[in-house]
Amino acid sequence: MRFRSLLWGGLLSLSAVLAAPTANQEPPTLAKRAVPTSTFSNNVIFSPPSNAGWTDPRVLYARSIQLSDGSLLATWENYSPEPPLVYFPIYRSTDGGVKWTQIGKVQDTVNNWGLRYQPDLYELPRAIGKYPKGTILCTGNSIPTDLSKTKIDVYASTDGGKTWKFASSIASGGEARPNNGLTPVWEPHMMVYQDKLVCYYADQRDPKHGQKLSHQTTTDLVSWSALVNDVADSNYNARPGMPGITLLPNGQYIFVYETCGTQGCRIFYRLTSDPLNILAAKEYALVSDKGTRPVSSPTVVWSSVGGANGSIIVSAGSQSQIFVNKNLGAENSWVEFATPQPNAYTRGLMVFKENDNFLAIIGGGWLPPSSTNQVSLSVIDLKKTGLDAIAQSVLAAHKLEKFFSCFYQTVMISRVVDPYKCIAVPNERSLDSPVSLGPATTEINSLKGGVAASIDLNLVEKHAYDDRYILVVGDQMIV
Repeated sequence: MRFRSLLWGGLLSLSAVLAAPTANQEPPTLAKRAVPTSTFSNNVIFSPPSNAGWTDPRVLYARSIQLSDGSLLATWENYSPEPPLVYFPIYRSTDGGVKWTQIGKVQDTVNNWGLRYQPDLYELPRAIGKYPKGTILCTGNSIPTDLSKTKIDVYASTDGGKTWKFASSIASGGEARPNNGLTPVWEPHMMVYQDKLVCYYADQRDPKHGQKLSHQTTTDLVSWSALVNDVADSNYNARPGMPGITLLPNGQYIFVYETCGTQGCRIFYRLTSDPLNILAAKEYALVSDKGTRPVSSPTVVWSSVGGANGSIIVSAGSQSQIFVNKNLGAENSWVEFATPQPNAYTRGLMVFKENDNFLAIIGGGWLPPSSTNQVSLSVIDLKKTGLDAIAQSVLAAHKLEKFFSCFYQTVMISRVVDPYKCIAVPNERSLDSPVSLGPATTEINSLKGGVAASIDLNLVEKHAYDDRYILVVGDQMIV
């Protein structure tokens, strides 16, 4: 059925019914958290000095993470004058991203090439080999100045990012240029799954494919498994790249990527319960409610904000908007949402651990030519942006105080009859058909986790003007 779109921002103001699962992760320890003290826009973390010989584009490919102690770390591609060899700088914030201080550098200690492209930051949620839970990994592309070779190397820090030691090398390739027929490896992205650390990356070494996506795994951060294909198009000219993955509350994973060559770098995604067998999953094109096909360098996170399923949030290089799906990745459920952070090549996304209504978006500018790139960060509150004011005015007008979940759809129920009933809407002119399984109290209490036990239905107020219900499905609303 079709509904009129109205309440995107309002649903972002909801807390999730279900908490995000964490695969095989040990319970977190209590620690003082550095949560955002405010939201802010385009806060500059680093701007290269002018007239200092920095190479175009100066900085690029920024990434940030929040550690288990609440502090934030950020890094990026640094195009500083050589010699000395380029490196990945490590900056730290303890106030939610407002102020930043450089605390370390990740430097190439094995190849004498430098660490040049595509850094990825990751904190181990469990021990891997000799590396304890809480170890920070920085994985990136070691490339010499002449760009003749590529090598994905992993460095580890056990002191919060101050010092780093080489851990292992995952994959080696040829010349660092994105041309079919060359053999580089690109764009590593780390995730722990069960007892394995997984590294997803783009791979041009297979003569059957201009580029494909692959992964390798390790249980000790020393030796790595054989390569497994994740996305390998039958058309040689297709170039899937920029892999990203995150866990959803239903136990599935969403795997996002761009496809250049044949698809203009448009963004695609797959949904799977097995992140080691992505190749078998169906491919979907990401298309927004406005018909937008976002392009280039995607990143993805999940937030519990947005209803029972939370929100999948995707950033693309071509737009400053984010693209949000509150229906576990279902097609035709992507909504554009404006942000204050400028568009950039592969903006990094991060939700805060204790308050995941706060979304951090970090960018490092665009691919060359670009003489003005700098690293900046915006933090937005998903509960207080977009159409939230409209949502609140609707609530106030109808004297509604509570949101509920019925059949895993977000529903506002007014106190009209006893027992309360969830409402199914067969079309836009009929709003009074009861759901077949009956009273809302039964349906609410049947939800996973028994979270409805804390909801007092008597607090839900009666409509001011009639006995009709308001139904909210996904990001759309009918009155």
